[in-house]
Amino acid sequence: MMRNYKKIDIDTWSRKEHYLYYTKVLKIEFNMTAEIDVQKLLNFCHENGYKFYPLMIYFVTKVLNKIENFRMFKDEQDNLCVWDQIIPNYTIFHEDDKTFSDCWSDFSENLNVFYNNIIDDMQFFKDKTGISVKDNLPPNFYCISCIPWVSFSGYNSRVTNGEPAYFPIITIGKYAKNMTKIMMPINITVAHAVCDGYHVGLFFEYLQSEINALK
Repeated sequence: MMRNYKKIDIDTWSRKEHYLYYTKVLKIEFNMTAEIDVQKLLNFCHENGYKFYPLMIYFVTKVLNKIENFRMFKDEQDNLCVWDQIIPNYTIFHEDDKTFSDCWSDFSENLNVFYNNIIDDMQFFKDKTGISVKDNLPPNFYCISCIPWVSFSGYNSRVTNGEPAYFPIITIGKYAKNMTKIMMPINITVAHAVCDGYHVGLFFEYLQSEINALK
């Protein structure tokens, strides 16, 4: 599949000063954890025979693609660019040896097309171990994983002496009943050079709206 992108004109970009500050002076990333109500998503899964994790990957990917700042990267000439679309690089857990492997699937706005893509990949690579089980990961990816054993209230992961990654890193926790809702923590990690709290707020707002809109 062709990976299309466009170059951002830094001089006319509204975030020019912020971008230069967070790439030249303070090279930081930040992360935020918030809870979303997944009751409707769980009902949808139970009523229609879908698996929860692949559907969460679908909605997270759909929402990230709505917000340009989550699709940004630097090309080989160090130009800031934005992909037309990003795809999920997700984890598969191996019950036998308790390790995980990275896998990726092409994204489609069509829920059933994407769901079948990811189910097929998960099934094909479920018995292959190692850090990465599917070759030729496209450059327009983001990372998503699930920690279904812990309902955390915060999460942080850093690369020592490394540069902040421009692609989002999403971590999903264990959902639990809270009064009349079923709440699930989601953590998002981003580079401040390309994202602010406003964009992270949009991510959580849009994600909850997508789930609430399920019929």
